[in-house]
Amino acid sequence: MTDTVIQVQALRKTYGAFTAVDGIDFDIRRGETFALLGPNGAGKSTTIEILEGYRHRTSGDVHVLGVDPQRGGLDWKARLGIVLQSSGDTGNVTVRELLTEFAGYYPRPRSVDEVIAAVGLETKAKVRIGKLSGGQRRRLDVALGIVGRPELLFLDEPTTGFDPEARRQFWDLIRSLKAEGTSILLTTHYLDEAAQLGDRAAVISGGRIVAIGAMDEIGGAAARTPLVRWTDAAGTVHEQRTTEPGSVVAGLFRDGGEPRALEVVRPSLEDIYLGLIRDAPSAEDLLVEEPA
Repeated sequence: MTDTVIQVQALRKTYGAFTAVDGIDFDIRRGETFALLGPNGAGKSTTIEILEGYRHRTSGDVHVLGVDPQRGGLDWKARLGIVLQSSGDTGNVTVRELLTEFAGYYPRPRSVDEVIAAVGLETKAKVRIGKLSGGQRRRLDVALGIVGRPELLFLDEPTTGFDPEARRQFWDLIRSLKAEGTSILLTTHYLDEAAQLGDRAAVISGGRIVAIGAMDEIGGAAARTPLVRWTDAAGTVHEQRTTEPGSVVAGLFRDGGEPRALEVVRPSLEDIYLGLIRDAPSAEDLLVEEPA
């Protein structure tokens, strides 16, 4: 047992002239939920597929649960849980039949009925996969990822297709897995989901990590500076970033009566994320011609 379940150093993946992942470094600690955030095409899926052993890297060092994913055997794979963005159709079996089959692949699986209940599919246990709705199928994907009681769980856009209530239930499930000691790597486009579930996050853009840190620190202090916005008597809108918004507001009342449309905006994770990727180069900006 070590304190680190994933170690990534100088990871690169190229396809001809295109660099999908460009020398990234990060680690994930045991029992941590780590969010990998970024726009489509940023390199998230490529990175995860390398960590899962599905794709070979061009260069760099990677260890997952102490093993190079390119050399991981069945015993190593049995320690992982994987929820992909999409999965193949297995419509000729029921939910319980499919989960029972998958549970048999692992040395110490969870109870199938426990997993079905955890993802809210009790009423669909005897329904064939092909009859499930998109959201119900997504819940089944999550069930397949956790039935083996993984040490490390990969969640790639896990709540796509979930309604708001189902997403909240899923968050409770992830919290319970974390409480049991499961380490989790999460990718999501829902920034509120990352904020709710993540301990730390890395933002990747153009194949490079542009920020990494604890959820309440990522982006640095400057990115979290509150914004005071108001409209003066002439109808002009003013904005001022300040670490002391109370003093600025008090000054406005002293100097000119009551300002209109006064608000103090404290940047959310989404605001910080959008600022980071807006300022970062895109993958296309980093594309170079191969040498002759």
